[in-house]
Amino acid sequence: MRRIHGLLGAAVLTALLGLASPAGAQTIKVGEINSYSAQPPFTLPYRNGWQLFVEELNASGGVLGQQLEVISRDDGGKPADAVTFANELVTKDKVVLLAGAFLSNVGLALGDFAKQHQVLYIAAEPLSDAVTWAKGNKYTYRLRPSTYMQTAMLVEEAARMPAKRWALIGPNYEYGQSAIANFKKLLLAQRPDVEFVGEQLPALGKLEAGPTVEALESYRPDAIFNATFGGDLIKFAREGATRGLFKGREVVSLLSGEPEYIDPMKDDAPQGWLVTGYPWYDIDTPAHNKFVKAYQARYNDYPRMGSVVGYATFQTIAAALKKAGSTDTAKLLAAMDGLTIETPIGPVTYRPSDHQATMGAFVGRTAIKDGKPVMVGWKYADGAKYLPSPAETAKLRPQD
Repeated sequence: MRRIHGLLGAAVLTALLGLASPAGAQTIKVGEINSYSAQPPFTLPYRNGWQLFVEELNASGGVLGQQLEVISRDDGGKPADAVTFANELVTKDKVVLLAGAFLSNVGLALGDFAKQHQVLYIAAEPLSDAVTWAKGNKYTYRLRPSTYMQTAMLVEEAARMPAKRWALIGPNYEYGQSAIANFKKLLLAQRPDVEFVGEQLPALGKLEAGPTVEALESYRPDAIFNATFGGDLIKFAREGATRGLFKGREVVSLLSGEPEYIDPMKDDAPQGWLVTGYPWYDIDTPAHNKFVKAYQARYNDYPRMGSVVGYATFQTIAAALKKAGSTDTAKLLAAMDGLTIETPIGPVTYRPSDHQATMGAFVGRTAIKDGKPVMVGWKYADGAKYLPSPAETAKLRPQD
């Protein structure tokens, strides 16, 4: 039933949005897979973002003289389902490439599928370092800044804090484990005097707020590093505030400034946390203003970080097709190396050395303004500055 639902959903999605061309017309088909039903706070704005770009692209004539047709599937947050859909998209629907994924374990499964079936895969959101390093391959490229990159951006500021005793919390799967490991490694490199006094690794989506907060308090930390997101973040932040966990303590929190996760908390949102996020309301550049105006006109809503990621993912696809001048996989792979796109938040380049894009992230503090959660004192951290050199990444990646 889940498979049938995914197939029907994709067909309805394509038809209703006008992403399919008239009967008999030739199109370039792209397969898109994401965890729409499992992680809607991020993936639904993400879908809005790529739909907006595809509509704009097709209205302007498409790419290579053809319309871009997107065949989308919902993996439900399950790697096995994602691989099943990927296989159907490649073998039955004859897509020229794959894109998408939110969860790291799904992204890694799709990356392995791309390698085995020799098809280009553009990982939109999965943050696992392994996507481009330990399990990287010639067919997989990633857009968003990795766990390592975003953690390094936060550590740059955390190292200046007087805190010595740190407690840590993150979801118990690849992303959360990597975030905690990276934070420890990178902070120790700058502050050998710090001590990590305890950590909590709740199952993704199943955080028990009371016991978790009680355990963190028992470690008597000076500061806390947090990598939870979504519903887990909301429960953690509210229970922690109720029990006074954050009083007098610094909190460094990955992704927590993204509207997807902080806006639902409204005036209960944490204040003063050091976070990565997306202050869309304060970014004043021509490219971003144009994007926000088009997004609000199309959806009568404001963009989230997922919206930018979805838009930029399909900017990447269109640019790669145009540069390659072909849908041939070998030519697309050659086009991806060093490909630069102008995203709503600035230029992004895909590095040939590890297939990681140089997209950055916004780093700032959380606050409440007019009853709404915002980021203040933020800066844009250029992703290129937080990546190891090509020589160093060569040691982290298997040889293709």
